[in-house]
Amino acid sequence: MAKMRAVQVSKAGGALELVEREIPKPSAGQVLIKVQACGICHSDSLTKEGHWPGVQYPRIPGHEVAGVISEVGPGVNAWSVGQRVGVGWYGGHCTECESCRRGDFVTCQKGAISGITYDGGYADYMVAPAQALALIPDDLSAVDAGPLLCAGITTFNALRNSIARPGDLVAILGIGGLGHLGVQFAKRMGFNTVAIARGKEKEELARKLGAHHYIDSKASNVAEELKKLGGAKVVLATVTNSDAMAATIGGLAVDGTLMIIGASFEPFTFNALQMIGPRLAIKGWASGTAIDSEDTLKFSVLTDVRSMNEEYPLEKATEAYERMMSGSAKFRVVLTTGN
Repeated sequence: MAKMRAVQVSKAGGALELVEREIPKPSAGQVLIKVQACGICHSDSLTKEGHWPGVQYPRIPGHEVAGVISEVGPGVNAWSVGQRVGVGWYGGHCTECESCRRGDFVTCQKGAISGITYDGGYADYMVAPAQALALIPDDLSAVDAGPLLCAGITTFNALRNSIARPGDLVAILGIGGLGHLGVQFAKRMGFNTVAIARGKEKEELARKLGAHHYIDSKASNVAEELKKLGGAKVVLATVTNSDAMAATIGGLAVDGTLMIIGASFEPFTFNALQMIGPRLAIKGWASGTAIDSEDTLKFSVLTDVRSMNEEYPLEKATEAYERMMSGSAKFRVVLTTGN
């Protein structure tokens, strides 16, 4: 059978290994994707380090996949060979649990995740359920599309499902892999956009991305600065620092929401009394379904939102992964296959 390159993890905490595998065949309801690019996300560490319960090894990570359909399995009628498609964090749903019966596929109790519950995009080819596919616009390259299928959809979908409306003050906490996209989306959605980050040196980039205001969290009290601007209807927390998140609560407007998309294992402490009077809320947000990814890609093309990426060839996956985990990347790392 034909062979492909793949980068796999053989055990929890193991190294990323470049191996040769047989090109998989799609089963009923699946497609085979010729991978062109795959973003490396911090969540890939859940597979590499074994933090996600039940991961079966060896496993190929990767859930920011952009490529072309190479083959369709039995029963797939809505997709055809040659279409440009992407697969993000959402990797399919069971159709049977209560969430699915209510149409809330993102909270499926048996939800699949590419690169975690089945092999992902650190490879020349991957198989994915047709449910998980998002059509990539012709005006978007595979390298640009990859990060938008995780970091992009997460920020875009959180903002468009928040209580904020055009003209409202919206703050983006952090200007990293998620935040640099969050600032762009917030500006394009018509929000009065505030970027919050550590250090005066980040202000130039924040304003280049579209921020109307910049708050240096090292030099000032974030809550007080937000209050001076009228109070934020929404703070989108893209960082993984719980203290930094908590420091923004006092800067929320009446009925304001701290929306958390940056995953942190640290305890989160806040003053309950502070929440009651102005009716504040703290809310988490996951990414979205395949059609949400498609909406993200379309909006990004329409409004010229792009991720800032560093590209590495597939065979340098270990170097690329370490670059991402170090926090030094500006701002997303993308593997390319040459397909």
